[in-house]
Amino acid sequence: MAVSSRAHAFNAAAAQYEASRPSYPPALLDTVEAFLRRPWAEVRAADVGAGTGMATALLRERGAEVIGVEPGEAMAAEFRRVLPDVPIVRGDGNRLPLAAASHDLITYAQSWQWTDTSRSVPEALRVLRPGGTLAIWWNTTTFDVPWIRAQHQRIAQHCGVPARSAVRPDDDEAVRLAGLTGLQVTRRHIRWQRTVSLDTHLANISSRSAFLVLGQSANRAFLTEERERLREAFPEEVVEEAYVVDLLLAARPLVPDVG
Repeated sequence: MAVSSRAHAFNAAAAQYEASRPSYPPALLDTVEAFLRRPWAEVRAADVGAGTGMATALLRERGAEVIGVEPGEAMAAEFRRVLPDVPIVRGDGNRLPLAAASHDLITYAQSWQWTDTSRSVPEALRVLRPGGTLAIWWNTTTFDVPWIRAQHQRIAQHCGVPARSAVRPDDDEAVRLAGLTGLQVTRRHIRWQRTVSLDTHLANISSRSAFLVLGQSANRAFLTEERERLREAFPEEVVEEAYVVDLLLAARPLVPDVG
């Protein structure tokens, strides 16, 4: 299945994505703020691959001046419904519809993997101001939690994709990003959890791109079986999900390297 097909599959489930997907913990924004070394009120940010605006909303709540960049029509429509007073433009990380040296912070929340880094890296550096920050992050699987690890393996088998044995990005991703950008990359892992209903948990699973490209009929039996398994572990139908945010940060130098 082509990456572009999976990326655009989210448009078929934009409202479900907004209602069920996990957001991000306050500690994530605290870490980004410390790296920025400036108050949020002085930050002009662009959230690329903004989706329905989950990360965008957090940036705005912190006081940043933020704009969303989103390629998907349905996702952008859901963004406008949820955040009617926040600007959003259609575009993606490979060709940002933003002026050069115009932003202090560019974020990619769950969206960097959908870009062509040979194009998205130069675009991010073009749009960042000197001293600006590139922040890339994912909510990743907590493989040390047995039921989550087992579920991950079942999902991978159902979707016909390899089961990962470590959080994403792997240990080489920070090195690879440093090589692509020429910048020093800082990596942080931030563990957090949320408590949701069983219905929300299952809706979150079925909003993933690997599920969406299979279609509802192919997924119905799997989700029915998964519901019964989880009822045994969570008889009150309240699920404790655990995540590790994998965060990569890189700052554009204040002055060009002339050496």
